[in-house]
Amino acid sequence: MALKLMGQLDLKRCPHCGVDSPMLTLSAQSQTKNFDNSIARFWGFYACKRCGGIVTASAAQMNQGVIDLFPKSQSVDESVPEKPKEYLTQAINSRSAPAGAVMLTASAVDAMLKSKGYSDGSLYKRIEKSVEDHIITPEMARWAHEVRLDANDQRHADEAAALPTAHDADRVIDFALALAQLLFVLPARIERGLQG
Repeated sequence: MALKLMGQLDLKRCPHCGVDSPMLTLSAQSQTKNFDNSIARFWGFYACKRCGGIVTASAAQMNQGVIDLFPKSQSVDESVPEKPKEYLTQAINSRSAPAGAVMLTASAVDAMLKSKGYSDGSLYKRIEKSVEDHIITPEMARWAHEVRLDANDQRHADEAAALPTAHDADRVIDFALALAQLLFVLPARIERGLQG
């Protein structure tokens, strides 16, 4: 069934909090036209009842198929190997539970490095070895260590550590998506480009 600009936007997940089957209700609407009035667009602004985030959708007319949607839901590229892709997808989908999202993201980072052949020792050692081999930059390693430590705080229920926020979950997911781009997505695109 095609997505339509109606009183409720029927998305599988909220692009802000990742909640499944969100209640996205129309909170405002508008119409715009281009400079010579030849193209009109109708806009719906939908509020997620779970997180309060706004999703903007446009169509040629109300009650017609959605043409544009902002923000779009995050997804993991097909070129990422199955295990890290699944961890990262689950992290994205569980942003409404930040502690879980942080731990899943650390698992995704670990699985990505293992997919690249870095399976010996601890995650700390794998990160350091990938820098030594110039697979990731020292700056990326610092960020990877932050993700690792954030996840350790949650896994070990460190009493001195604060619980992660949705912003913390977004930050570590952003890193893991960037790492996936570097390790898998860009090399796959280059390979496809070279093949013509």
